[in-house]
Amino acid sequence: MTGAMAFTEPTERTELRAAVSALASEYGQGYYRARAKEGAYLTDLWKAAGELGYLGVNIPEEYGGGGGGIGDLAAVLEELSAAGCPTLMMVVSPAICGTVLSRFGTPEQRQRWLPGLADASTVMAFAITEPDAGSNAHRLTTTARKDGDEWVLNGRKTFISGVDVADAVLVVGRVEDERTGRLSAALFAVPTGTPGLERQQIEMDLLSPDHQFQLFMDDVRLPADALVGDPDAGLLQLFAGLNPERIMAASMSTGTARHALDQAVDYAKDRVVWRDTPIGAHQGLSHPLAQVKIEMEQARLMTQFAALRYDSGDDAGAGEAANMAKYAAAEACVHTVDQAVQTLGGNGLAGEYGLGAALTSARLSRIAPVSREMILNYVAQQSLGLPKSY
Repeated sequence: MTGAMAFTEPTERTELRAAVSALASEYGQGYYRARAKEGAYLTDLWKAAGELGYLGVNIPEEYGGGGGGIGDLAAVLEELSAAGCPTLMMVVSPAICGTVLSRFGTPEQRQRWLPGLADASTVMAFAITEPDAGSNAHRLTTTARKDGDEWVLNGRKTFISGVDVADAVLVVGRVEDERTGRLSAALFAVPTGTPGLERQQIEMDLLSPDHQFQLFMDDVRLPADALVGDPDAGLLQLFAGLNPERIMAASMSTGTARHALDQAVDYAKDRVVWRDTPIGAHQGLSHPLAQVKIEMEQARLMTQFAALRYDSGDDAGAGEAANMAKYAAAEACVHTVDQAVQTLGGNGLAGEYGLGAALTSARLSRIAPVSREMILNYVAQQSLGLPKSY
């Protein structure tokens, strides 16, 4: 029927999911947990996924990528997460940084950074959050001033993921508009070895291979071509990266929920306590598990819809859908992991299953990369047209 809506993914993406799932199953939750306890990153898995082209599916083909969209990359992250190997660096390096550079980088910048992002030989972090700015990007105090042919960057960032494994950081700062004198947003590609750029790890109550850092920039000198794209399009460039960030965060949440639910269902099928009947036969457990299954599938559909809007070039529509998807997926993840722990009882907090650690990371999904409250503000104002509250 002409114009009929399709609720199935393309064959290519289905095959991509299967291939990524097969690779991730060779590593699994045990590998993730061991690396996190060692304080190390998922380097072996990251390298293998990069060599097979899975981490660069959204990068243009002319730069060594797969030429697909954010929907393809989100599928990769969901499958990694469903196998027990979620990683924030997929949200950051190929999704945010890869998207911004692909859409707005100069030809020279694209050639310098994108091939490495595509095959995972280059990792890029993303630095926007500041200690005193919170969710208000208009309060950023990191600034760059022109000094001859160079930029001089000063400022401080916090909760920046993966700086320890990154080759460069895409820093969001502000520059002075020569015509108006006002400060406007700008993005700079800063190699991690640049003098004046220092990092300090933040101790977190998380069992994760993705570490968090504070960044200190003290007269960091950068060449003129460190400024990404058009300085007059700073905010546009920034938000072009934030919509993929929300879609990817939603995919990580739905993948994590799938992983937790699979463990809970397997346990409920086998665990026998009363009258030789598996506990999964009792509605006190089967109904809550069915409920989180429904919530998770709703979030998956919303995430796929958001990716479709973004990949279709509808930035405005993608903004609404991506925020809604991130909200729905975070809630589904929290509810699913919590119910999985309840289903396993004491075993839900045993290290063998990893669900105790997942409780904390699931809770984080309500906070980052954008809080549930700010998403509700967005929907109230942008979708419903209600007055702004802040």
